[in-house]
Amino acid sequence: MKSIRVFLVTVILAVVTLFSFISALRGYETSLQEVERMFDSQLVEKAKLIANINVQSIVRNVDSSDTAFQVWQGGNLIGSSDNASQTILGKLQPGFRYHNFEGYRWRTYSYYNTINAQWIIVAARQDVRFSLAENIALKAVLPAVIGLPILALLIWIVVSRGLHPMRRLAHELGDKQADDLSPLSIAVNSQELAQIVSSSNDLLARLKSSLLREKQFASDAAHELRTPISSLKVQLYNISQEQPERNKEFGELQKITHQLEHVVEQILALYRTSPDEYHTRFEAIDLTSLAQQVIAEEYDNYERKNQQIEFFGQRQLILGDKFSLTTLIQNLLSNANKYTPNGGHIIVKIKRENDQVVLLVEDSGPGIPTHEHERLFQRFYRVGGDRHTSGESGCGLGLAIVKRIAELYNAEITLEPSSFASGTAFTLHFSAIIPVTLDSKQSSTG
Repeated sequence: MKSIRVFLVTVILAVVTLFSFISALRGYETSLQEVERMFDSQLVEKAKLIANINVQSIVRNVDSSDTAFQVWQGGNLIGSSDNASQTILGKLQPGFRYHNFEGYRWRTYSYYNTINAQWIIVAARQDVRFSLAENIALKAVLPAVIGLPILALLIWIVVSRGLHPMRRLAHELGDKQADDLSPLSIAVNSQELAQIVSSSNDLLARLKSSLLREKQFASDAAHELRTPISSLKVQLYNISQEQPERNKEFGELQKITHQLEHVVEQILALYRTSPDEYHTRFEAIDLTSLAQQVIAEEYDNYERKNQQIEFFGQRQLILGDKFSLTTLIQNLLSNANKYTPNGGHIIVKIKRENDQVVLLVEDSGPGIPTHEHERLFQRFYRVGGDRHTSGESGCGLGLAIVKRIAELYNAEITLEPSSFASGTAFTLHFSAIIPVTLDSKQSSTG
C-alpha cells in the first residue's frame, strides 16, 4: 500500500530537484559566459596596458606560462613574451580569435595602437581560462546542490506535519469499538480534512440510524411474539387436558413452543444489553452472591440430568447491573448444563487476581474444537449446526449475549480445555472495585 507522505515528498522533491537542476545548469552556463567575458575584458586591459608602457619592461616582468603577448610594428616583431612564437598569433586585425601554438589552444585579442602604429596581440591559454571559469561556476551552483538533502528533510517534516491530523483521525477511527457509532470529535484546521470528518460523521449517523431501526424492529417483533406464544402455550395445555391420549404429540408441540419462547427471550435479552439502549445505572454487585442465586434457581435442571455442580467463591464486588450479570451467568450455566452429559460435572469459581475478579465456568462435556472458538460467539451459530452430537436444541444466541455483556464491562473472555478429561472452561476477567472484607466458600452437589 502506497504512503501519501512518501508520495508527496517524492513528487515535491522530484519537481524541486528538476527545477533546481535546470536552474543550476542555466546558472552554470551563465556563469561560464560571465567569466569568459571577464577574462576577455582582462585581455583588452592587458593589450591597452602594453600599448602605453615600455615593451622591454613588460618582457622582464612577465614570466607566466599561461599568458603571452606580441608587439608588431611595420611588419616586425619588436617585443614578445618568452613563451610567444615568432610568428603572428592570429591576424593583425582588431578583435578576439582562437589560435593554436605550443600545443595549446589560446584565446587572442588584437589591438592597434594608432599613436605608435603598433599591433599588440595578447593571448591566454584556453584550458586555464576554462578551468578557472568552471571553478567559479561550480562555486556558484554548489550551494543549490548541497541544499537538496536539507530541502528534502524540510519537505519531509512539513509534509509529515501537514498529514498529522490525518494520523490523528486514523487513530481515532482505529480506537473506536465496533458498536461505537458516535461522531468523530477530532478538531480540524483544514478544509480538506473537515470534509472527510464531516462525511465520516454523516456515514456514522446513517449507520447508527439504520442499526437503531433494525434493533427496534427486532425488539418490537420479539415483544409482539410474546403474547401469541403465551396464548399458544395455554391453548396447547388446555387441548392436552381434553385429549390425554395425544399427550405425546402435544408434548412435542410444547417443546417446540418452549424453544420458540426461548429464542424470543434471548433476542430481547440481546437488545436489552445493547450499549445503545443500555441506560441502567451501574452499582456495586456481589458477583458471588449473584452466581449462587442463579445456581439455586436452575438447580432442578442439574438434578434432572444427575449432574454434579460445585461452586467455589469469595465475596467479590464489581460495578454492574443485576440484570446483565444474571443473564451472563444464566447463559454460561445453561450452556454447560445442555452440553454436559448425564452424570457429568460443572464447576463455577469466582476469585480475585490482583485488581480483577475472575469468573470461571467449566464442564465435562464433549469440548469445543479450537478452530470453532472464533465463530462460537457469533449470533445464531452453533457448533455442528442443528445436528449437535448432544441432541440439545438451541438458537445460537446464548454465547453471543455473553460476548455482548462482556464487552459492556470491558471484560476479557477466554476459552480453554477444562480440567476434566474433556470439556470447556469459560473464563471472564472483570475489574474489581472494592477490597474484599468477607470471604466465603461453598460447595453443593446434586
